[in-house]
Amino acid sequence: MACYWMGDIQGCHQPFENLLEKIDFSPSRDQLVVLGDLINRGPASVAVIRRLMALKGSVHCLLGNHDLHGLAVASGLRKAGRTDTLNGLLQAPDQHELLEWLRHQPLARWSQGVLSVHAGVLPSWTVHQTLALAGEVEAVLRGPDWLTFLDQMYGNSPSVWHDDLKGFDRLRVVVNALTRLRFCTPAGEMEFNTKEAAGSAPTGYVPWFDVVGRRTEGTTVAFGHWSTLKQPPRTDVWALDTGCVWGGGLSAMRLNQDGSHERIQVPCPQAQTPG
Repeated sequence: MACYWMGDIQGCHQPFENLLEKIDFSPSRDQLVVLGDLINRGPASVAVIRRLMALKGSVHCLLGNHDLHGLAVASGLRKAGRTDTLNGLLQAPDQHELLEWLRHQPLARWSQGVLSVHAGVLPSWTVHQTLALAGEVEAVLRGPDWLTFLDQMYGNSPSVWHDDLKGFDRLRVVVNALTRLRFCTPAGEMEFNTKEAAGSAPTGYVPWFDVVGRRTEGTTVAFGHWSTLKQPPRTDVWALDTGCVWGGGLSAMRLNQDGSHERIQVPCPQAQTPG
């Protein structure tokens, strides 16, 4: 058995198939974690979801910011953006089944000694707390009030986590950290405007994984979301969004049984133009 972690697919169905073929993925033998942003901006979001659904228990998908946004647009709570490519999902005859599957996916996962999230982890959070807080959001998203949650999900505040946060403020901080985070202060204040590489951090901010004393330091964290980020020179983070939708590559990390790991990538045709 081999275990793989894959970066943002974003509706790029053919590169996804190409990468599965390149790694010789076997649903009866192997396990795959897809690190969120399954849909949107690429040309074939519906095909990606249907393929992931067909792979059943061999694939474990996380929700990214584009997946949550897709749910909000499909539910009529938000208007599609200029670069969104959600029409196929909105018009699919099995739309209800696709959306139900999507909203039941988790925001974090722990497997094989690896913590998987879409974007990042706040410096004060342990692995256990990260999974527990993700579970709070998942319970609401899978429950009867999921549409109210999606309607209240958007916004950048509060920008700092406090254990006594409640209600939608609490859920919003968790969602923003797990699905949008790139930079934060050592105290954990998040910043969402800067999307360039790690060296472009605003004054007082650092990439979330470089915060000294981060409580998940030493634990391998696999994440996507940050297509302009090159693999950091450290062993405890796997940055796996390599810009498939922008004409980069679709990447996977293979964890071997001896504990070693290797990155595998396929090229992608450009589906979106940056900026």
